[in-house]
Amino acid sequence: MANEEPITIKKYANRRLYNTGTSTYVTLEDLAVMVKAGEDFVVFDAKSGDDITRSVLAQIIFEQEAKEGQQLLPINFLRQLIRFYGDSMQMLVPRYLEVSIESLTREQAKFREQMSSAFGGGTPFGMLEQQARRNMEVFEKAFGMFAPFARRHSMGEDKAAEPAGDIDELKRQLDEMQKRLSKLADKDKKD
Repeated sequence: MANEEPITIKKYANRRLYNTGTSTYVTLEDLAVMVKAGEDFVVFDAKSGDDITRSVLAQIIFEQEAKEGQQLLPINFLRQLIRFYGDSMQMLVPRYLEVSIESLTREQAKFREQMSSAFGGGTPFGMLEQQARRNMEVFEKAFGMFAPFARRHSMGEDKAAEPAGDIDELKRQLDEMQKRLSKLADKDKKD
């Protein structure tokens, strides 16, 4: 993609964006998708011909930040960034931010690889989901042991008869134990 020319987007006075590569109108959301896909583009003001790519990218960030749960830029960071405008350090900030974001991107790729290998090629969320299912199965079995009659509602009638059969078996075993105890007690009386 490095050898390809960036896609040209024209912004008209009515604030509409036109992709000259596809001959279609696009939205800021479409441009955000292009950025995420690694597609390079430049935005020109259709009337003046000025390169307005920076301001359009800033608009995309603004829209992303406005979405619920999408805040990426901490307030203190934004405040400090504003403070750098007009400061003698202003000329160093862009390069510092570029190097920092490149480093973060490299580390992100390493982190994803480590997570993938740690979880056997699956995602950590897939593993958590499997664990949650196993925990739920164990919980249901344990709950069934303490409340066998409550299981009748969630099982078919064939399954519902099983607890009653278990109770009959327990009663039979209890009767046998009582008979044995009685025999032992009678034996002790005779001795």
